[in-house]
Amino acid sequence: MSDQQFKNAGGKGDDEFEAGADAGQVQAASSTSDIDSMLDEIDGVLETNASEFVSGFVQKGGE
Repeated sequence: MSDQQFKNAGGKGDDEFEAGADAGQVQAASSTSDIDSMLDEIDGVLETNASEFVSGFVQKGGE
């Protein structure tokens, strides 16, 4: 068993893997900026009318 050598039977080579990783990083950066902009929008809403925003989540009798 120790004398056997295993070969890569296909799949992605190192170059293809690195290109895929770069694309994932670009997508993650895009998602991060989208999340940041959404959080900024929520902060703006909370600064202007926090009590109205919170009252929308208050449970009322029997809900």
